[in-house]
Amino acid sequence: MTQSLRPGSREPAFLLAPGLFFLLIAFFFPTLQLLAQSVIAVGSEAGRLTLEHYAKAFSDDFYAGIAFRTFKLSIIITAICLLIGFPLAVAMSRAGRGVRTLLILIIVLPLMTSVVIRTFGWLVILGPGGVLSWTLNALGLIDNSVSLMHTETGIVIAMVQVLLPFLVLTTLGSLNQIPKSLEEAARVMGAGFFRGIRHVTLPMSVPGLASGSVLVFALSISSFITPSLVGGVRLPVVAGSIYQQMTGSFDWGFGAALSVLLLIATLVLIVPYMVLTSRMGGR
Repeated sequence: MTQSLRPGSREPAFLLAPGLFFLLIAFFFPTLQLLAQSVIAVGSEAGRLTLEHYAKAFSDDFYAGIAFRTFKLSIIITAICLLIGFPLAVAMSRAGRGVRTLLILIIVLPLMTSVVIRTFGWLVILGPGGVLSWTLNALGLIDNSVSLMHTETGIVIAMVQVLLPFLVLTTLGSLNQIPKSLEEAARVMGAGFFRGIRHVTLPMSVPGLASGSVLVFALSISSFITPSLVGGVRLPVVAGSIYQQMTGSFDWGFGAALSVLLLIATLVLIVPYMVLTSRMGGR
């Protein structure tokens, strides 16, 4: 029997306290510290409030190009994960117990490997004379060696492989909540396979798809290891630029300003998306 929490009880506070305390220490405090550093001048006028770090970010076309590339790649990666992940999650939800367990193991297995090791694996596959080039040569599709290293296509392929499990697992959890009787009723009413997917399965899996896509987008836009290794110095992204500013140039004020701008831009996209998908999912 399901028991609801009593109104006015202290149980919700006890349940929320560990998570809120962790967020306070690990997210809100560092974010406030970055926000403070982004508006404090350094050098001869150290300690003075200033917006020069933000002015530098908006006045330099180099950083505008990096921001455009970062958001473009993140949106493409999220869209591809949705296109691949939803059919895969549907197949897993309808498979037998043994096949479903095997598929979950295959999906989860890459998460047990370091992202650096997985990325170096893609360097071997996508690099000049790598597995991809050798395969295309063997099939007679190309005559010369090809390489997807230091290309946006290479970044998208590597990032989709890294982030696909997050979308599949969240969508699978939502699909498992759909009563089988609804799909059976749709088939009794004459709906075919694809019509049943479109009118029953897809609308009811919107909460899982929304959560998974937000997770993939947030992880994609903040990643710098895979984009830096696959894209190289020719294709920098915002997270890599922040890392470079803070550890290479030691310009913490400008790096903090880029971090705050990245957070604001991400929230501007994610919040309306979550509101829209929440209305579509009826929750």
